[in-house]
Parts: sequence; structure tokens; C-alpha cells
Amino acid sequence: MTQTPWPIITLLILVIAWFASRSIKVVLGCLVTLMIIGYFDMWQDTMRTISMIFVCTVLSIAIGLPIGILMSRSDRVQKIVSPVLDVMQTMPSFVYLIPVVMLLGIGRVPGLIAVVIYAIPPMIRLTDLGIRLVDKDVLEAADAFGTNKTQKLFKVQLPLALPTIMAGINQTIMMALAMVVIASMIGVQGLGQPVLKAIANQYFTLGIFNGLAIVGIAIMFDRVSQAYGKRLQTYRETVHG
Repeated sequence: MTQTPWPIITLLILVIAWFASRSIKVVLGCLVTLMIIGYFDMWQDTMRTISMIFVCTVLSIAIGLPIGILMSRSDRVQKIVSPVLDVMQTMPSFVYLIPVVMLLGIGRVPGLIAVVIYAIPPMIRLTDLGIRLVDKDVLEAADAFGTNKTQKLFKVQLPLALPTIMAGINQTIMMALAMVVIASMIGVQGLGQPVLKAIANQYFTLGIFNGLAIVGIAIMFDRVSQAYGKRLQTYRETVHG
């Protein structure tokens, strides 16, 4: 993303924001955020951060969704996995860096692994919760039509659980963004490194500007994902009452 011309990246982000939210306010908010970031010469670091967040979120979904589905289908698995998730969510974020650095050293890949581990619990929990909250009457109707377990999962449970799963994706993005800053301590490039430099050298302005850029990205991701989740919720209520 750092080598792609900024107008193309900006247009791509705005198109994604429009299709996800269908809101002019959200699109304009994204545009203003990106323009301010570019004006203050933080574009390269911002693109590195966004690309890292994108990769970490995709990996968290790819790993967390199947685990959440497995938890929803087995109370025994839920009892085993839930305490692990409790520990993961209460452990200080800095602690995640210790085993990763010991086993893999410093660099982008170890940082990515640390971010994924830190950000994945909401994805697992809310996938499990969303599937368990599907109305039993709907499941009985699906059984009456002769659907098997796989058909019921992919055609009934997951579509109805999608708004809750989107809330999990939203939380995963926010946690990944928070961890990317901490992961800059082990070599992850992006907005976290200028913040770390500002702390070490007491550069107030550098720290504030890059911190505000991180806040801007967080708000941008949050508004887009929330708007998409609300659209899914509205569609669900319209179709299923």
C-alpha cells in the first residue's frame, strides 16, 4: 500500500466505506481523516498501519470464526475454551511480546503473530454468542424442511448471527489497532514507531500528531464496521421480522 499512489488508495477506501455504510457522512469523515493525515506527512506510516490491521483482522477472522462455530456446537468445547479466552483478555498486552520475541525474535512477522493473538478473543466469543442466540423456532423450521447440520449452519445460523459476528469483527479491529502500537517495540512499522520515538525523546508534537492519526483510523474503522453491522441488523429484522 505504501507504493500505491495516494489518490488510488483514498478512492479505494472511500468506495469500501460507501458500500459498507451507504452513508455520505461516514464517507466524508473518512475523506477528511485521510486528507488531514496526508497533510501532516503521516501517510506512509498510516498505510503501513492499515495494511497490518487488514492482515491481522483477516487472520483473526479465519482462525476465530471456526473456533467460535465449534464452541457454539459443543458445550464441552465452550467450557474448555472460555477460560483460555478469559486469560487472553485479562493479560497485559505487553506480556504477549515476551514469548513471541523469545521464540521468533523481532520483526514484522513476530509482531503480526502477537497482534493476532491479542485481537482474536472477541471474534471467537461473539461468533459463539451470535450462533447461540439464533431463535430456536427458526432452527425448528429449518429442521422441518429437512436441512442437515451443514446447511443449517451456513444458510440459517451464520446469516442470522452475522450482526453479532460483525460486532466481533469491530472489536477485533479496535484491539488489533491498539496492539499494533505496542508491537512497534519489536519492530512493527507504522504509526506506533513515531509514538515510541516521541516517548523516548519527549517529542510532544510528534507523539500527539501520530496519536491523533491512530485515533482517526480507529474512528474510521469503527464507524464503517458499525454502519455495516446496523445495515445487516436492519435487513435481518426486515426479512425475519
